[in-house]
Amino acid sequence: MKALYLVVPLAPLAGAILAGLFGRFIGRVGSHTATILGVLISLIASVFVFQDVMAGHTFNGPAYTWLVSGDIKLEVGFLIDTLTATMMLVVTFVSLMVHIYTIGYMSEDPGYQRFFSYISLFTFAMLMLVMSNNFLQLFFGWEAVGLVSYLLIGFWYTRPTAIFANLKAFLVNRVGDFGFILGIGLVLAHFGSLDYATVFQAAPAKAAETVSLWGTTPWSLMTVICILLFIGAMGKSAQFPLHVWLPDSMEGPTPISALIHAATMVTAGIFMVARMSPLFELSETALSFVIVIGSITALFMGFLGIVQNDIKRVVAYSTLSQLGYMTVALGASAYPVAIFHLMTHAFFKALLFLAAGSVIIGMHHSQDIRHMGGLRKYMPITWITSLVGSLALIGTPFLSGFYSKDSIIEAVAASHIPGSGFAYFAVVAGVFVTAFYSFRMYFLVFHGKERFDAHGDAHGHGHDDDHGHGHGGAPHESPWVVTLPLVLLAIPSLIIGYIAIEPMLFGDYFKGVIHVAESHEAMAHLREHFHGATGMAVHALQTLPFWLAVAGVAVAWFFYLKAPAIPAAIAASVGPLHKLLLNKYYFDEINNAVFAAGARGLGTALWRVGDVAVIDGFFVNGAARVVGWFSRIIRKFQSGFIYHYAFTMIIGVFALLTWWFVRT
Repeated sequence: MKALYLVVPLAPLAGAILAGLFGRFIGRVGSHTATILGVLISLIASVFVFQDVMAGHTFNGPAYTWLVSGDIKLEVGFLIDTLTATMMLVVTFVSLMVHIYTIGYMSEDPGYQRFFSYISLFTFAMLMLVMSNNFLQLFFGWEAVGLVSYLLIGFWYTRPTAIFANLKAFLVNRVGDFGFILGIGLVLAHFGSLDYATVFQAAPAKAAETVSLWGTTPWSLMTVICILLFIGAMGKSAQFPLHVWLPDSMEGPTPISALIHAATMVTAGIFMVARMSPLFELSETALSFVIVIGSITALFMGFLGIVQNDIKRVVAYSTLSQLGYMTVALGASAYPVAIFHLMTHAFFKALLFLAAGSVIIGMHHSQDIRHMGGLRKYMPITWITSLVGSLALIGTPFLSGFYSKDSIIEAVAASHIPGSGFAYFAVVAGVFVTAFYSFRMYFLVFHGKERFDAHGDAHGHGHDDDHGHGHGGAPHESPWVVTLPLVLLAIPSLIIGYIAIEPMLFGDYFKGVIHVAESHEAMAHLREHFHGATGMAVHALQTLPFWLAVAGVAVAWFFYLKAPAIPAAIAASVGPLHKLLLNKYYFDEINNAVFAAGARGLGTALWRVGDVAVIDGFFVNGAARVVGWFSRIIRKFQSGFIYHYAFTMIIGVFALLTWWFVRT
């Protein structure tokens, strides 16, 4: 099986190399064939690996020794267990759907081969991340997905907004990655190894160990390591306050929004914390930090989705909110629930992003939902799959999102981690908010009167890209290469939750893979109150989250289909609050004023003091001035008169004799 493990990441890498280096020779068809074939091989291999793991065959071992330094061995290796196998299936399946979809979406783009190379390279990087058995390889995959996301967000590099967005994503992720590598450094310093199994085995013995970060104040080693690692997750998984990069990353083409910002890269942080459960379970302080950050993200990013008019940005803020839900589950020690929601969310959120892209194609690259409406009759496949995705997102009973989302709410209710009270309020209130903004978008796009006649695409409202805009005509359904992935993603969005909840949450699926301390009772509470997937869905019909979701849909229906004047009136009556939401809580302005301006100010000060005053002024120019001053004095003795030289010699002899007498 070891050869098969290598095939999984290397097949997409081979496709990326072929399309990237030889794309001009093999052409468009050759490029997409090579990359799609690579990802398909990876998916098939992942299915075989999954079956092997389910048969009880796990693997943890090296594939290649990269460096040996004393007793420390740095290796490339694989850890193949149920958590890895789940992530492999999700990554390869969603990636394959995105690859197929891209054929239709990017058909007119001159960078066609380059795009396929990037998304295939991204798949390789993500697979290396989830298959790693050590922190070194984890960090390699971590940085590689960040680099490729930078390339993809700025794919249309002639647009200033795209370049600004990819630079923003890169820099914000560097902040998180700085914490991440400090955490890895602490692991190496105190455990003497970067191998997961070695570190996890030694962790309980170090639970009481402390470190002094500054002064003499002792800090819990495990708390510091876990919080530093989680700061990395905050950047990659876009948690408050390092969330600011993700909405702007919608400047990239829609397929990468589905691949990176729904199913894979942004879930890397969630996967990493779940993998590190043996460490996080040793620090209640770290878990409390995680649950509070997650709850802030879940609720307050959802609010921002309410005021967005760009179809992709609504889905982007939805992603932020759902990542907050996953993080809350991690903080409540319900790691299996977080991974379960990661899986279900990957399917329905990729579906929603790709459906948004289909709408953009049908609307001739207009993205403003205020200038859509009535698309149901023009785009029936996009409409029905969008409805499935939206219903899954809001937690409709029997759909996949319901099982994972309600499990998170129940887990938080049972948790006694400090901050769980606020987290419970946030995730319950978030149910109404999610339902409201999801169906606000759904009703504005697919129902109501047609608004694109008066505000046609010729006006250029929010183009997703530089090609294809300005075409006239009515909206149209997208080609089959676009709609087929929608249908294939809608199927797991409907059924995967019902099928997977019992084995993943209440069976032995994660036994020996995810560690939960006995004192953290959230999972035990869920297990005690679970009476089958059908019973859970039926019982949900009388619970608060279900009626909050119904209320959110009903309010969105009334506001945007029956009384469209009301939202504008509410926005006018709460002007400052509406302005606060439109300006995204002014995080960009604060970052620009404090951090960006502060960095520029510090750089300017260092330049003026260090460069201009000290180096140029004192050392370079100062030395020149001293030499010039000394030369001017010496020059006065070089007159050409013999008596001047004799006088100088007498003074010199006098000075030497004086020095000699003083010494003796």
